[in-house]
Amino acid sequence: MIEVRSLKGLTSDSRKVKQGFLFAALPGAKADGAAFIADAIKNGASCILAGKDITAADISVPLVQVDNPRREFALLAAEFYGAQPETMVAVTGTNGKTSTAVFTQQIWEALGQKAVSIGTLGVHGAGLDKEGTHTTPDPAALHELLAELSDAGVNRAVMEASSHGLDQHRLDGVNLKAAGFTNLTRDHLDYHGTMEAYKAAKLRLFTEVLEENGLAVLNADVPEFDEFSTAALKAGRQVMSYGHNGAELQILEMNPVAEGLAVSLKLFGHQHDFTLPLIGAFQLYNALCAVGIAMAPEEAAISALKFIKGVPGRMQGVGGHPAGAGVYVDYAHTPDALENVLKAARPHTEGKLICLMGCGGDRDKGKRPVMGKAACDLADHVIVTDDNPRSEDPAAIRADVLAGCHGDYEEVGGRREAIRHAVKILQAGDVLIIAGKGHEQGQIFKDHTEPFDDVSESQKALEEL
Repeated sequence: MIEVRSLKGLTSDSRKVKQGFLFAALPGAKADGAAFIADAIKNGASCILAGKDITAADISVPLVQVDNPRREFALLAAEFYGAQPETMVAVTGTNGKTSTAVFTQQIWEALGQKAVSIGTLGVHGAGLDKEGTHTTPDPAALHELLAELSDAGVNRAVMEASSHGLDQHRLDGVNLKAAGFTNLTRDHLDYHGTMEAYKAAKLRLFTEVLEENGLAVLNADVPEFDEFSTAALKAGRQVMSYGHNGAELQILEMNPVAEGLAVSLKLFGHQHDFTLPLIGAFQLYNALCAVGIAMAPEEAAISALKFIKGVPGRMQGVGGHPAGAGVYVDYAHTPDALENVLKAARPHTEGKLICLMGCGGDRDKGKRPVMGKAACDLADHVIVTDDNPRSEDPAAIRADVLAGCHGDYEEVGGRREAIRHAVKILQAGDVLIIAGKGHEQGQIFKDHTEPFDDVSESQKALEEL
């Protein structure tokens, strides 16, 4: 057994090891931590945590071997740093995690709580603004952060739980009182391999990570609901459902209006009619998931929803077109997300619905033609351009996307040029969706990242008109 009190720190990065640290030699997608044990010892590691396949030869410090070193590392990090905000909740799903997390934080804030959201956008709320690098941080960084938040008086925190993070046990050791599930559609198959493995990673949140008797808030309108609900109940968790088929949080009606969505909801048996100031049915789903995991009083939650604010890069409006056309930036980078965004924009489109999109390099190639087809199925005109090419040839990625395209579409290489072109062809009543990068502040190429922001590029293009 490892005596946590005797450690000075712990990390899975040999470069961060200091005197008296535990080094977790974890298997990785690109490199095996076992290869860096000698470096860690040289840097002062006093203990090595590893899997049972590691040999102890030439290891001069205590070696602790376990069946699941990733989970053990997460639990040790939780014990080492100790403190967490009093109420911790999480949300998982292919799409909607960030919006749901931010909405949850806003609901808590409206109730006077000192609350933060942790995820793709970083750490925000309670006067804090920290940029993020991973949707779900590694266990040592995560538990160090949670301890800092607790010490700063933060009593509520909502986390995005990515499939990578769940598969790698990064959230094990977090005391989650509630967890939400938004949806499951194709993504990250370059990592998980199959949709079944991808689903299994998401399901872990409700069967293993969520506290016993914790609350699982599930989307009742997706095909996976029965499986997730049954598994959560069998594992001793409570279930709350939302959506048109939701039991506790039910959508009775929703209609697009100029200000957003006119909705009629039945929450815990009581009807509420009001305008949600967000565009898109998917945003209502995210808001209801947030109501569930926030575990807020009904009337207080409704009051918060009436003034809820959208999330940067999620159906973010960019005004200023002289003809009055609408320009929106959205993070949609999966077929399902793209479909949802285009469907959400259609009721607000009097002229043409135009979609600018591309796909990232070094990621699931199979979804590229599917993305192209989804865009062409739902938009009147599609502009295929570059996203984050990474190490791949941008033209080759575009060709993969174009393989699924049909109807009225064109190819414009270079995202900046494509945005300028898209804005120039807009006419009165048109709506332009710039999809794929959302809040991101850079465009990633093989050997460098260039500063790039879809919102500011759109604004510049509008100014040039």
